[in-house]
Amino acid sequence: MTSTATKSKGEIEAEISQAIVQFEIDYMGRGPKEARTHIIEDLVLVRLKGVLTPAEEQLSKSTEGSELVKKMRSTLAEKAKPLLYQVVNDITGAKVVDLHTDISTASGQRVFVFSLERDLETQLPRRKGP
Repeated sequence: MTSTATKSKGEIEAEISQAIVQFEIDYMGRGPKEARTHIIEDLVLVRLKGVLTPAEEQLSKSTEGSELVKKMRSTLAEKAKPLLYQVVNDITGAKVVDLHTDISTASGQRVFVFSLERDLETQLPRRKGP
Protein backbone atom coordinates (compact mmCIF):
# COMPACT_ATOMS: atom_id res chain seq x y z
CA MET A 1 0.00 0.00 0.00
CA THR A 2 1.40 3.38 -1.03
CA SER A 3 1.20 6.40 1.22
CA THR A 4 -1.99 8.47 1.08
CA ALA A 5 -0.02 11.55 0.04
CA THR A 6 0.96 9.95 -3.26
CA LYS A 7 -2.45 8.46 -4.07
CA SER A 8 -5.05 10.29 -6.12
CA LYS A 9 -8.66 10.70 -5.06
CA GLY A 10 -9.71 8.05 -7.58
CA GLU A 11 -7.10 5.57 -6.36
CA ILE A 12 -8.24 5.97 -2.74
CA GLU A 13 -11.91 5.63 -3.77
CA ALA A 14 -11.10 2.43 -5.69
CA GLU A 15 -9.15 1.01 -2.75
CA ILE A 16 -12.04 1.72 -0.34
CA SER A 17 -14.48 0.07 -2.78
CA GLN A 18 -12.29 -3.05 -2.90
CA ALA A 19 -12.04 -3.17 0.90
CA ILE A 20 -15.81 -2.84 1.40
CA VAL A 21 -16.46 -5.51 -1.24
CA GLN A 22 -14.05 -7.79 0.65
CA PHE A 23 -15.92 -7.00 3.89
CA GLU A 24 -19.20 -8.05 2.22
CA ILE A 25 -17.61 -11.28 0.99
CA ASP A 26 -16.13 -12.07 4.41
CA TYR A 27 -19.25 -11.20 6.42
CA MET A 28 -22.08 -12.11 4.02
CA GLY A 29 -20.49 -14.83 1.92
CA ARG A 30 -20.70 -12.87 -1.33
CA GLY A 31 -19.89 -9.45 -2.67
CA PRO A 32 -22.08 -6.90 -4.43
CA LYS A 33 -22.50 -6.77 -8.20
CA GLU A 34 -21.23 -3.18 -8.23
CA ALA A 35 -19.43 -0.86 -5.80
CA ARG A 36 -18.64 2.85 -6.10
CA THR A 37 -16.99 5.12 -3.56
CA HIS A 38 -17.06 8.91 -3.53
CA ILE A 39 -15.02 11.19 -1.27
CA ILE A 40 -17.02 14.35 -0.65
CA GLU A 41 -15.26 16.80 1.66
CA ASP A 42 -15.13 15.01 5.04
CA LEU A 43 -17.42 12.14 3.96
CA VAL A 44 -16.73 8.82 2.28
CA LEU A 45 -19.85 7.49 0.55
CA VAL A 46 -19.86 3.86 -0.55
CA ARG A 47 -22.78 2.62 -2.65
CA LEU A 48 -23.16 -1.09 -3.30
CA LYS A 49 -25.61 -2.58 -5.80
CA GLY A 50 -26.78 -6.16 -5.86
CA VAL A 51 -25.93 -7.02 -2.27
CA LEU A 52 -28.78 -9.32 -1.32
CA THR A 53 -28.11 -13.05 -1.14
CA PRO A 54 -30.72 -15.35 -2.72
CA ALA A 55 -32.02 -16.19 0.77
CA GLU A 56 -32.36 -12.48 1.61
CA GLU A 57 -34.19 -11.87 -1.67
CA GLN A 58 -36.71 -14.56 -0.73
CA LEU A 59 -37.11 -13.19 2.80
CA SER A 60 -37.58 -9.66 1.45
CA LYS A 61 -40.80 -10.65 -0.32
CA SER A 62 -42.63 -10.16 2.98
CA THR A 63 -42.60 -7.17 5.33
CA GLU A 64 -41.45 -9.32 8.27
CA GLY A 65 -38.68 -10.89 6.21
CA SER A 66 -37.52 -7.52 4.94
CA GLU A 67 -37.31 -6.23 8.50
CA LEU A 68 -35.26 -9.31 9.49
CA VAL A 69 -32.79 -8.72 6.66
CA LYS A 70 -32.38 -5.05 7.59
CA LYS A 71 -31.94 -5.90 11.29
CA MET A 72 -29.37 -8.62 10.56
CA ARG A 73 -27.35 -6.38 8.23
CA SER A 74 -27.51 -3.50 10.71
CA THR A 75 -26.35 -5.75 13.57
CA LEU A 76 -23.43 -7.11 11.52
CA ALA A 77 -22.35 -3.60 10.53
CA GLU A 78 -22.54 -2.44 14.15
CA LYS A 79 -20.35 -5.33 15.31
CA ALA A 80 -17.89 -4.72 12.47
CA LYS A 81 -17.59 -0.95 13.09
CA PRO A 82 -14.07 -1.14 14.58
CA LEU A 83 -12.86 -3.13 11.55
CA LEU A 84 -14.56 -0.79 9.06
CA TYR A 85 -13.19 2.29 10.86
CA GLN A 86 -9.67 0.83 10.75
CA VAL A 87 -9.88 -0.08 7.05
CA VAL A 88 -11.03 3.41 6.01
CA ASN A 89 -8.55 5.06 8.39
CA ASP A 90 -5.66 3.00 6.97
CA ILE A 91 -6.59 3.79 3.37
CA THR A 92 -7.35 7.50 3.80
CA GLY A 93 -5.01 8.42 6.63
CA ALA A 94 -7.95 10.26 8.25
CA LYS A 95 -9.63 9.24 11.47
CA VAL A 96 -13.20 7.98 11.07
CA VAL A 97 -15.57 9.79 13.44
CA ASP A 98 -18.81 7.96 12.63
CA LEU A 99 -20.45 5.45 10.30
CA HIS A 100 -24.00 5.38 8.98
CA THR A 101 -25.33 2.51 6.88
CA ASP A 102 -28.61 1.35 5.40
CA ILE A 103 -29.85 -1.27 2.98
CA SER A 104 -32.84 -1.25 0.66
CA THR A 105 -34.39 -4.69 0.40
CA ALA A 106 -36.51 -3.37 -2.48
CA SER A 107 -33.58 -2.37 -4.73
CA GLY A 108 -30.80 -4.53 -3.25
CA GLN A 109 -28.61 -1.47 -2.65
CA ARG A 110 -26.59 -0.67 0.44
CA VAL A 111 -24.84 2.53 1.44
CA PHE A 112 -22.08 3.26 3.93
CA VAL A 113 -21.35 6.86 4.88
CA PHE A 114 -18.16 7.41 6.86
CA SER A 115 -17.64 10.79 8.58
CA LEU A 116 -13.98 11.76 8.80
CA GLU A 117 -12.22 14.09 11.22
CA ARG A 118 -11.14 16.39 8.37
CA ASP A 119 -11.93 17.41 4.81
CA LEU A 120 -10.03 14.82 2.81
CA GLU A 121 -11.24 15.84 -0.65
CA THR A 122 -9.44 19.19 -0.77
CA GLN A 123 -6.16 17.56 0.31
CA LEU A 124 -6.05 14.90 -2.41
CA PRO A 125 -4.41 15.26 -5.79
CA ARG A 126 -6.52 14.55 -8.84
CA ARG A 127 -4.92 12.66 -11.69
CA LYS A 128 -5.84 13.64 -15.19
CA GLY A 129 -6.65 10.89 -17.68
CA PRO A 130 -4.24 9.87 -20.49
